Amino acid sequence: MVMLRYFIFSFFFSTYAFGQSSFVENATNLSPKRLYIVNAGLGGTWIASDVVLQNIWYKNVEKSSFHTFNDCKSWLQMDKVGHAYTCNKLSEFSANLYKWSGLNQRKAALIGTGVALGYQTTLELFDAYSNTWGFSWCDMGANAIGAGIYVSQALTFHEQRFMMKFSYHPTKYAQLRPEVLGYNFQESLLKDYNGQTYWISFHPFGGSKSSVIPKWLCFSFGYSIDEKIVGNSELVTIDDKTYHSKREFLCSIDIDFSRLPVKKPWLKVIVKQLNYLKIPFPALILKNGVLRGVPIYF
Repeated sequence: MVMLRYFIFSFFFSTYAFGQSSFVENATNLSPKRLYIVNAGLGGTWIASDVVLQNIWYKNVEKSSFHTFNDCKSWLQMDKVGHAYTCNKLSEFSANLYKWSGLNQRKAALIGTGVALGYQTTLELFDAYSNTWGFSWCDMGANAIGAGIYVSQALTFHEQRFMMKFSYHPTKYAQLRPEVLGYNFQESLLKDYNGQTYWISFHPFGGSKSSVIPKWLCFSFGYSIDEKIVGNSELVTIDDKTYHSKREFLCSIDIDFSRLPVKKPWLKVIVKQLNYLKIPFPALILKNGVLRGVPIYF
């Protein structure tokens, strides 16, 4: 669900923004025209994505009065990590737009983070009036953590040295509960937490220019789950087979695309967008106290 919200938001704004001229150019002074484009784009995207979600997600959901919902222990907290990732990326995305309009780093970061938290809060209010879910303080806490990871680095380092990333691989579990985990690849990408992995990628020596390790090469630590079929149950038996949910902790390497030596500004902007994703590389996986290696991990 949280990934669906992010993809819808990003799609609507990208469609709008890249239709504007000179979008990839950096501004050194505040441009009222660019600021208007950003405000109009974010506002329009916010409304449009809410309308789409209401029609494709909440349309057939039974309504109720405002209520809270404690889902802190569901899905081994994978959905909470997803909330943190989504709010982190929306904060960065929005802040970059405000930097493009000419606002300084501090103002752009604070306003961008506010936009991300406001958008996520609006969506949480949708859940609050849904009989199926409810307003989750755990979701809000995860949103705050993700936004905090972005804004604290933006204000301290003026860059993102610790980057949240996402990767996905199809699993066999979706076919066991396709109505929850997805009927096809597109749905499972958003719903099957077993195939999702969230990462923190970083350069081992931070901003040091003396390191012999290329500045674009990162170490990466990930979190995922396995055999998780039902959100609030750790043991599930289907067709005489028992599935026992497990946490997975991963270690791998990665690429910081923002630090690659790309000369052309427009190409650098495009390449930098790959930082939303973790690139497949060999990985070590710790599960149930057993450490194993895989030659390539998606």
